[in-house]
Amino acid sequence: MRSDHRARSGLGSLLVAGLVSCTLAACGGDDAGAEGDGDRPVLTISAIPDQDPAELTAREEALADYLGGTLDVEVEYVPVTDYAASVTLFGSGDLDLVFYGGLTGVQARLQTPGATVLAQRDIDAEFHSVFIANADAGIEPIADVDGLDSLAGTRFTFGSESSTSGRMMPAYFLDQAGVDPAGDFAGEPGFSGSHDKTIDLVQAGSYEAGVLNTQVWDDRLAAGTVDQKKVVEIFRTPSYHDYHWIAGPSTDDRFGAGFTEELRAALIALDGSTDEERTVLEGYGAAAVVPTEPENYDQVEEIARQLGLVS
Repeated sequence: MRSDHRARSGLGSLLVAGLVSCTLAACGGDDAGAEGDGDRPVLTISAIPDQDPAELTAREEALADYLGGTLDVEVEYVPVTDYAASVTLFGSGDLDLVFYGGLTGVQARLQTPGATVLAQRDIDAEFHSVFIANADAGIEPIADVDGLDSLAGTRFTFGSESSTSGRMMPAYFLDQAGVDPAGDFAGEPGFSGSHDKTIDLVQAGSYEAGVLNTQVWDDRLAAGTVDQKKVVEIFRTPSYHDYHWIAGPSTDDRFGAGFTEELRAALIALDGSTDEERTVLEGYGAAAVVPTEPENYDQVEEIARQLGLVS
């Protein structure tokens, strides 16, 4: 029997607003988790706000529909306004399942002992960032990582400060090219807040160059929402592990022994064999969901420590 499920933007706003005065320790405890009708728990899912909010909501609600029907539980999508809020709410037990980037996934697991890495999209084992430039900036295409030194002295923007593909890995590759992101650009680098905004700001000329994840760039190109006379791709980075789903440590306690593994199995069963699955996967820009392991993010954690993004 298919369960009822609905978006939960009201709760999300309430929870995010509460972060102003709520520390991780204070948020946790007996009030964590959500209850549905009667005593039945509600599976709360979320994702880092890395792209257009309307597209993010449509994607997560499609996943909520799929998980609700597959697992016979009520599922609610809880939107958050920034990456840090997502990590904090996961640590307090208010989110059961979150689709994190590589860096935020590492941060979430470090702050939430017992959290379980479940699965990743088929595209996440070899993910890339893409550097783009305003067409009038005169920046030539770059052949390899060393060529990123040509971006020194430009007006440059990253995405979110906690983004793996929009900040951390690009900063790592820039450092390999001898570019100090803190001091070698023309002024302080920007932080647009999302991959979509990075495209828009570079296209508008607010910055001469920027960087974002390839999935959003490719999707925007396919949708025809990039003016390629104004903004152009100049370099794709080497690959690295990125996005993945993580379940909270209390998931089995709330839903019953073995539920975390049922959740993993439901995600990995997404292979596009039905219209519903194809809709879910299209939202994530993937053809399938595949297993992954915590060790796949060791490189991300090592680089994050080098850059002082985790401690």
